[in-house]
Parts: sequence; C-alpha cells; structure tokens
Amino acid sequence: MTILVTGGAGYIGSHTCIELLNQGHKVVVVDNLVNSHSESLQRVEELTGKNIPFYAVDLSNEAEITKVFSEHSIEAVIHFAGLKAVGESVKQPIRYYDNNIRSTLVLCKLMQSFSVKHLVFSSSATVYGLAESNPIPETAPLSATNPYGRTKLFIEYILNDWITTFDGASVALLRYFNPVGAHASGRIGEDPQGIPNNLMPYITQVAAVRREKLSIFGNDYDTVDGTGVRDYIHVVDLAMGHVKALDALIHLTGSHVYNLGTGNGTSVLELVQAFQQATGQPIPYEISARRPGDVATCFADSSKAERELNWKAVRGIVEMCRDSWKWQKENPNGYK
Repeated sequence: MTILVTGGAGYIGSHTCIELLNQGHKVVVVDNLVNSHSESLQRVEELTGKNIPFYAVDLSNEAEITKVFSEHSIEAVIHFAGLKAVGESVKQPIRYYDNNIRSTLVLCKLMQSFSVKHLVFSSSATVYGLAESNPIPETAPLSATNPYGRTKLFIEYILNDWITTFDGASVALLRYFNPVGAHASGRIGEDPQGIPNNLMPYITQVAAVRREKLSIFGNDYDTVDGTGVRDYIHVVDLAMGHVKALDALIHLTGSHVYNLGTGNGTSVLELVQAFQQATGQPIPYEISARRPGDVATCFADSSKAERELNWKAVRGIVEMCRDSWKWQKENPNGYK
C-alpha cells in the first residue's frame, strides 16, 4: 500500500517509516519540520534503500495537502503531525489547539474527498489524565491535565464522530506511553530542540557532558524508591505497533483504541541505574521538587493490542538505554 505519514520526519514517524518500508509498503511524508529534520528521511532512505516522496508543508495548508493526495494513490494515513511539548502547551494553549486540531480537520476532509478510508492516529496516555489505578486499560476514564493532552483527547472525539459518517472507514487510536531508544544502527533517533522535555534524551546529554546533571522531580512518591514510575517503550516496538494497527484496519470498520506500552513500570532512578550499567556512563543527578500534575505511577495494560493486533513490546530497558546512547554518541549534535 501507499501510506501517507504526517509528521514522518519526526522521532516516532521516521522509525515507523523504516518499518513500513521494510514491510513492503510505499511511504509519502508530509512534515513542516518545526520539530524535526529532513535529514532523518535521508537516513531512512539510506537504511532501507527505498525512496520517500517528501513534502515540506504544513498539514493545515489545505491547498498543498490536496496536491499530495492528487499526486499519489494514497490508501491509508498514519497521523503523527502535531505540537507535542506539555510545558509549551501550557504557555501557548491557543497555538496548540489551533495547530493540532485544525490540521487534523483538514486531513479528515481530504481523506474523505479522496476516499482514503484507513487512519492510524498517534494519541497518547495523557488522555487518561491522573489515572487512579495501574495498569491502565483502554476503558479507564478519560481526562487531561494540560492543553497538549486535551488536543489528543479532542482529536479522539473528532475522529470517533467523523468515522461514523464515512462508510467503510476505520481508525485506530493508539495511546502510547513513554517512547525511548533509537534505531539499532544509530542513524536515526530522538533529536529534541533546546532543552529536552523527555527523560531519556536528557540522560544521554548528561552522559555526553552536554548538560551538567539530571534533575529528578520528586523522590517522595509512593513507589519503589520514591521517584515517579512510567512505562518506557522502545521506539522500534512502538513503530511496529503502528504497522500492526494498519494491517488490522484494512479488515475493520469503525473506531478502535489500543494502548501501546510494555505493561511494566520503571522508576526514574531505576532507569538512571539501568543506563549507567548498560553504558558505563555516570549520570550525576539532583532531587528537585515535584512538578504540578505529575502522578506517582503510570503504566499500560496492553493486552488488547496483543490479543487483537498480535503485537507486543519485546525490547527491554537495557536495549533502550544502549540504543539511546549509541544514537547520542554517533550524533553528538543530533541531525545538525
């Protein structure tokens, strides 16, 4: 099939492009490069030996996206494009609502116009808000504690409404937890702009002496060592989850939601210790105050994805740490 991947030059998008190409699909990418680099797609082409038509345009530009649909026989869409920093969304909520929701509306309109009936959406565990119990199943109550999370939740509602008006169409809402790691080649990985918002790239930058030390926000939670517990999933496992969801959608109609995680919780200190053991690199850290809105524990019940998609995360914490460090070592300045 020919798959349109929005945000395909980004961290998760580029890894998913590799897995799609390796499975024999053709890939077309749209990405405005606000939080990504076109170099990632050049490296995907290098790793796979396949060509990727690339459009450096904003997904909300209906005229330009219409051209993309007109020039390719697109059969399905994987939708990653969107602003994604929680802290930034709190400071710039209107920008997040406008960008993430408006671009999705344009995409839905054009998919229906061109009769493209299958959509995999990059959602997030943030739609569970302050979950009261773990592991979290897909049936848990939905809420959100920040504008970024609310854009994901609102888009889920939009897609659920839209799909009922589109005969024969199907959508997969993939709620994933904490992506980490990098491609085993070390050629593509997470390349945050400025100060990393996520834990693993901050750890690798401390290991590379780009940053002095790691700040751990809170050590008085009711967890194994007092630090927050999260479900870290290797980005390649996550990418394969998108491929499996796409394979399933071809035979389905309506809306289907899946958690993508390992089902295991790892504390911040456990991740730091695993990184040090896996790489031999020391990670100096300090304990800071808790961040507002952070929960003590959050990890997935991914049994539905295993049951219905025949998907399961297979890479462990050590592999996540080793691959993240290899990416950092071989690309000390990211894609620049």
